[in-house]
Amino acid sequence: MQLTPGEHPFDQTLVRVAWLYFKEGRTQAEIADLLSTNRPRINKLINDARRTGLVTITLNTSLTSCIELEQELMTEFGLERAIILPTPKDPDMVPVLIGEATAQYLMQLLSSNEVSGVGTAWGATLREMVRFVPAAKYPQLCVSSVIGGLTRGLAINTFDIASDLARQLNAECAYLAAPVYADSAQSRDAILNQREFQSAFDRIARNDIILVSIGDLSDRSLLMRYGLPQDVELQSLLDAGAVGDILGQFINRDGALIDHEINSRAVALPLAILAKVPRVIFAAGGLSKAAAIAGALRSRMGSALVCDEDTARKALALTRER
Repeated sequence: MQLTPGEHPFDQTLVRVAWLYFKEGRTQAEIADLLSTNRPRINKLINDARRTGLVTITLNTSLTSCIELEQELMTEFGLERAIILPTPKDPDMVPVLIGEATAQYLMQLLSSNEVSGVGTAWGATLREMVRFVPAAKYPQLCVSSVIGGLTRGLAINTFDIASDLARQLNAECAYLAAPVYADSAQSRDAILNQREFQSAFDRIARNDIILVSIGDLSDRSLLMRYGLPQDVELQSLLDAGAVGDILGQFINRDGALIDHEINSRAVALPLAILAKVPRVIFAAGGLSKAAAIAGALRSRMGSALVCDEDTARKALALTRER
């Protein structure tokens, strides 16, 4: 905030009120007592100070560019919400910051909407999200995993994320007790045709909110390191046009599923059904994920994106290249 009298012959009382209110932080009641007048008069003078240009307000914050980018993303991709954070210098802090912001957004949705089901995938970002979710009581809520888990005992496993989130929210929990990938499309179909899994996927499809991270094909990807079947070569995914995955299903730069047998082996909510869920929150960041995030944005499956600024800006640029 700056007081900019310029060449205008501003009334001394107006200047004095503006100084006391904007510079010294006095309340309207304090100023009224000091100048022997009433609060409505002080309120009018404060509004006059803004209207006449005596007072101009400048936001000196690194968030200004983030907020502008949020508006661009929401307008261009029809998002209900975009939450863009300044990119930290340490890349390892990206999932921490995005996780925290996602937790805050989730709690806002839970407190202001009737929510009966929340689905969650897995990944480092969602693991961080759970850490920032405050203890609450939503006994009517059911938290469910929407993708199979890893067979290794990692803290980022979908089973642990779903159960820990349910525990924090004092909610029910439902697992999808299966691996991320079956050995073949036939094996996957055999799993999903079981009555228990049919019931599980019906429940998952009815979720009001689903929390999803977005994977890339770099060596930072947990799916690449721990979850990809040994009989699937990374090069075959690249040759098919893959830029990343959503729920273990690989997409191209346009957000469409690639033509690769791995997608028919994924034990996860199909992306065609994911697109029909009322709120799908994509929580992902890091420059290695820019192309995958661009594809996810083009798919228009998400209703919200939580991301860091550098990555979101690069992803937006990629979507505009074609």
